Amino acid sequence: MTTVWLRYLSGADIESLGVTDADIVAAVEDVLADHGNGRVVFEPRTHLVPDNGGRGHFNVLRGSLTDKGVSGVKVVGDFVANYERGLPSEMALISLFDPETGMPKAIVDGTMITEARTGAMTAVGAKYLARKDAKVLGHVGARGTAWWNVVLLDSVFDFTEIRVTSRRPESREPFAARLSARLGKPVTVAATWEETLDGADVLVEASRLTEPEPLLRKEFLRPGSFLVPYGTISALAPDLLDDVDKIVVDNWRESRSGDPRFGALRPHLNAGILTEERIHAEIGEIVAGHKPGREHDAERTLFWHRGLSTTDLAVAAMILHRAEAADVGTMLPYR
Repeated sequence: MTTVWLRYLSGADIESLGVTDADIVAAVEDVLADHGNGRVVFEPRTHLVPDNGGRGHFNVLRGSLTDKGVSGVKVVGDFVANYERGLPSEMALISLFDPETGMPKAIVDGTMITEARTGAMTAVGAKYLARKDAKVLGHVGARGTAWWNVVLLDSVFDFTEIRVTSRRPESREPFAARLSARLGKPVTVAATWEETLDGADVLVEASRLTEPEPLLRKEFLRPGSFLVPYGTISALAPDLLDDVDKIVVDNWRESRSGDPRFGALRPHLNAGILTEERIHAEIGEIVAGHKPGREHDAERTLFWHRGLSTTDLAVAAMILHRAEAADVGTMLPYR
């Protein structure tokens, strides 16, 4: 009987490989082009909601990358109050498989990958949909993905002004300090959403609301602005889309999948305000060159990404290739 081994990669293993910001953005942009060219098999997420009094839920994401020869599943928890226990709000494991045989290839710590591929998706969306001369970033939220949003966006635009806020002063103050140290420039801490977002060229909403609340209003969107809303619970005013010229999603089927409570634009979708006819494109169609991104400087553009399993798999597969070449990780006997 053939012996099968699989590689386990911990967070420390991944950190030792020297993966750069540019590596992560490139992996995500490349797989988005594969999406646009029909070179992936993608299934929308499903949710597992334990009987835990509303403390959190799990997202289950599945996909297969045709040209990269890998299939996989990610399970990621979304537990807002984990900071009370000194834990990330999102912790994940990614299982990678050979699509030709079904053989398990690797189990990968998906926590950093989840955070980084989310930031890379924001950055790639901005590359195609924000003004090239965008100089002011306003960011709401200080969870793990927020770090990667700001760092990777700044790697593309080199902002002259970055404003951040979050619900808790004890999270936003150290968040800004860490960002300033990493980026080598000042990061302004704001007390309110309005101070953070109003008039920014790039607006990112990564809040952690527990109930829908219309905190992000259409008057924050000036001509030429680019908005990325992806909080799990909607923070968008019902009439916000009235002033948006172009709406792009990661995947329209994904936008409608899962529990109808979850997703920044789900209330708009559930109410019939957001329809397929209102969608300009999926981001993969733009990256692959099949549809235009931003077409003039005055456009108000919005990119809603819920998280594609294929981006997790692309980053995990890139990391696995590096680990195999460096013989990093723990080999586990499967059979």
